[in-house]
Amino acid sequence: YEVVAVVSHFSDTQSRNNRELEVAAIAKEHNIPLFIPHKPSEIIDELRAFKADVAVLAAYGRIVSQAIIDLFPLGIINIHPSLLPQYRGPTPIESAILNGDSETGVSIMQLSAGMDEGPVYAQRKISLEGTESKFELYTRVVDMTSSLFFDTFSRIIDHSITATPQSNEGISYSKLIHKQDGIIDWNLPAVTIDRQIRAYEGWPQSRTTLNGLDIIITKAHVASG
Repeated sequence: YEVVAVVSHFSDTQSRNNRELEVAAIAKEHNIPLFIPHKPSEIIDELRAFKADVAVLAAYGRIVSQAIIDLFPLGIINIHPSLLPQYRGPTPIESAILNGDSETGVSIMQLSAGMDEGPVYAQRKISLEGTESKFELYTRVVDMTSSLFFDTFSRIIDHSITATPQSNEGISYSKLIHKQDGIIDWNLPAVTIDRQIRAYEGWPQSRTTLNGLDIIITKAHVASG
């Protein structure tokens, strides 16, 4: 496939080590135009000029309007790391850990203007052991998604697969996670705190105060009894 452009999420923040945005480095290496707008609507004319057949969305973190979706004859194909309609929204991986789920998965779907409400082309499940951290589960999801996506994408392009509307049953939404969520409430059950520490790995991190010192807890386990 010919990739005509890359659009990435704009951020005012910089990491401590000023790492270059990985997708920017890949775009530069292959001479692909890169756009990092505050909002996708800012570059609608530029996107229209490419006359691309289809777009692919992964971890973009911004609402995409119907006007943008309509630029592409085959729409926008979204990779969402949950078994839709479960955990629509921004934090499906963290939600699966926080709720102690026995399985999660990934959905390849047709993007719609509603939050993760579009029809689904394909899904694949992942069994959970109940010990996964956010980064561990993210890595498993990414590894599994590659083969599922490219197999599904080729079938979308040649029109040999159609998307199925999501069920109206079992709909749930994941919520935004805030820095305040990382402050440990020691009145909660140990199982709940363990899940939070695993789900909040990296950010917002799980924090507490011990003997007057601010502490970040990165790993924990529930003691028997």
